[in-house]
Amino acid sequence: MNRSDLYNQCCRFNGQRVRITCHDGRVHVGEITRVNRNMVWIRPEENLGGYGLGFFGGYGESGFGFGIALGAIAGIALASAFFW
Repeated sequence: MNRSDLYNQCCRFNGQRVRITCHDGRVHVGEITRVNRNMVWIRPEENLGGYGLGFFGGYGESGFGFGIALGAIAGIALASAFFW
């Protein structure tokens, strides 16, 4: 998936719970809070476990979460497709 497609998909999923898989194998689950042409920010789901700086706190309810470079993303899907 190219960066333009990833950007458009992240924009469509903005505000929704997603599962992002990176090229290095890390999986992030959380709500997309912000998107620009280079980065997508997600607020992680603390109760699901996983990777990411957001699990150590410091972002609060109004924070953006942590950023993931669009070039590092291998795939993105709505998390509701995996967790019901």
